Amino acid sequence: MLISVLFAFIDAPIIIGILVVGALLFGAEKLPKLARSAGQAKKEFVMGQMEADEAATRAREQARRRDAERHEDLMQNVDPGSMTGDPVPPPNPGKGTLSS
Repeated sequence: MLISVLFAFIDAPIIIGILVVGALLFGAEKLPKLARSAGQAKKEFVMGQMEADEAATRAREQARRRDAERHEDLMQNVDPGSMTGDPVPPPNPGKGTLSS
């Protein structure tokens, strides 16, 4: 909240004053180098952020695929010859199943 109030008072004369003080501190010939290195650092940061976003998207997609594979129909993985025995009879209303 305090920062937003502070930014409300920053206008053109204050920015010009900051640039003049910067020129006095660092020298006029070093300011373009500082600006260029700051721009390059920002570019590298944005590229790193994009790479991290892509890696997170790939990880989410792989997790979604693994989850989908885990929840596939289980009967697709069963051999038809491995199921032996009689089928379970349907329940009789009021009497339970035939096996009870």
